[in-house]
Amino acid sequence: MQKYQGIIVDAVSRRQFKGEITVENGKILSIEEKEHDSEQYILPGLVDAHVHIESSMTVPSVFARMAVARGTVAVVSDPHEIANVMGEEGIDYMLEDARKVPLKAFFGVPSCVPATPFESAGAVLDAEAVDRLLAREDLHYLSEMMNFPGVILEFPDVMAKLESAKKYGKVIDGHAPGLRGADLQKYVCAGISTDHESFTYEEAVEKIKLGMKILIREGSSARNFDTIYILIDEYPESVMLCTDDSHPDTLIYEGHIDKLLRRGQEKGLDIYNLIRAAVINPVEHYRLNVGLLREGDPADFIIVDDIKSFNVLKTFIDGNCVCDNGKVLFSVEKTPAKNVFNRGKISIGDVKLFLPASENNEEQMEKQMKKIRVIVAQDGELVTGQELALPKIEKGNLVSDTDRDILKMVVLSRYADDPVQIGFIKNIGLKNGAIASSIAHDSHNIIAVGATDEDIVRAVNRLVENRGGIVVGTAENLLDLPLEVSGLMSTLDGKEVAARYEQLNEEARKLGTSLTSPFMTLSFMSLLVIPELKLSDKGLFNVTKFEFVELFADE
Repeated sequence: MQKYQGIIVDAVSRRQFKGEITVENGKILSIEEKEHDSEQYILPGLVDAHVHIESSMTVPSVFARMAVARGTVAVVSDPHEIANVMGEEGIDYMLEDARKVPLKAFFGVPSCVPATPFESAGAVLDAEAVDRLLAREDLHYLSEMMNFPGVILEFPDVMAKLESAKKYGKVIDGHAPGLRGADLQKYVCAGISTDHESFTYEEAVEKIKLGMKILIREGSSARNFDTIYILIDEYPESVMLCTDDSHPDTLIYEGHIDKLLRRGQEKGLDIYNLIRAAVINPVEHYRLNVGLLREGDPADFIIVDDIKSFNVLKTFIDGNCVCDNGKVLFSVEKTPAKNVFNRGKISIGDVKLFLPASENNEEQMEKQMKKIRVIVAQDGELVTGQELALPKIEKGNLVSDTDRDILKMVVLSRYADDPVQIGFIKNIGLKNGAIASSIAHDSHNIIAVGATDEDIVRAVNRLVENRGGIVVGTAENLLDLPLEVSGLMSTLDGKEVAARYEQLNEEARKLGTSLTSPFMTLSFMSLLVIPELKLSDKGLFNVTKFEFVELFADE
């Protein structure tokens, strides 16, 4: 039996009082009002309502060490990324590794593997597979239904997955960026209960009024907190907090859900509404076995120095102290790496894009040239724009134009030696070198952007040698971070991964990019379920029209 004294923050009853908590056998035996000298605060442990652990670039057991140090006791995790690479084997890998540590990880069943039929993926989870997985007790919900056109148009495979979730009484997560009006109503009526893709206040409110829960996301690239944080006070029972995709440097240096508790108070939000969004709402919505600081609950709680600064001093899960003043009190047993990577190296000829043969000289060809479609990246957003521009040509080959910041981008399958697909992108900002990654949502093929064709080829081939990871630098000087688990995650300590990742980010900045998180932004440039223009390993894709388009535009 253990006793803990402090100022108890009872978010359910919306009050604070000096008291003492008694813990026995992992449960809260009693909570009593009691005078004492402690000025520390005791609150329920924090919950991330939607996260892809793979985005931390660490396996679940390593991610857990970073999360508990920030007061997180539970996560609602979608193993969508590894499932696209390794299918059911990848999901089982995540569960097995997570069971080694105290963090409560509640995994869902990915609903969109592959996310679209317009890219190559490593696996397929059809309606039959999803039904089989949903029947399992260790998988708790149907993960984000990104195929919102399939819901609206009632594709049989999509509807069968939704019906399976209803059959087993499991929550259905949504993913519907920009969806409004009648289409949104149909999406909600299909049983989809959450959304973490609202880019505007008006969109979020419309979804709330239709009965959805809005997850306010603050990850490494997509950050919506400043846009819609006011919902926490306006609709306290309809909002949750999540990180979605957070890279290791963000978790180590900025924080996890704890940082949103601090920022929310800086913006004048009600502390009880913040705790409701960070703990109560996800626990109740997903029916999680996580304590809310009540008698009889699992003893999942945190002790902080002050309610404003929100410095986490201790984290308890099931009554056990798992982190004490920044020191994590459990070790991690390494799990053997698993991967699917079947790509060979490429040559300079694979990334060249020549104009049709012509008797005209280069200057005449440029005068007759059609404009090309250019992806326009946006810092801190998953959405892109598109614009038309004349290409830069050298010896008949379309090349990067660093003066105009229109750079060549390639995407190629990691699962086979298929042809390299070529496009152009703006706002990456590189003046020299290239960046490349095997983290490329959703199918995690190889994606690279560079100032020259030679830089692109060298970066891609380093990735092939490593069988996945991240690469940055010039053709003569490359830095890398191998990710041996499915080309997405490392088994190294989180601080080591974060330091190496920050080094790669700094190198990218030296090469010219001003993006907040260049590799995170790059990883979404092949995501075919977020508008507007993206590049997959099968070609240039207009998400709004949901169809492939030619690089050269007919004006």
